Amino acid sequence: MTAWQDHPYQIPVTAGETKHFCRCGNTKNPPYCDGSHKGSGLTPFAVTAEESKTLYICGCGKSANRPFCDGCHKQ
Repeated sequence: MTAWQDHPYQIPVTAGETKHFCRCGNTKNPPYCDGSHKGSGLTPFAVTAEESKTLYICGCGKSANRPFCDGCHKQ
């Protein structure tokens, strides 16, 4: 995956809302999926919020828990 930035994206979500995050690294609108994966066999990460909160989405591409940040950008 391509690194978009060296810190996580803070994405506010409301309960029941679904967001689609890029898995392929080719989006022009990170961290969101823009359909650039078509034909690659990959699908976006679909995350549905169980509660209203802020999601911390990986921006460096190294998280072992993608699409979520696991703090590995600090290393």
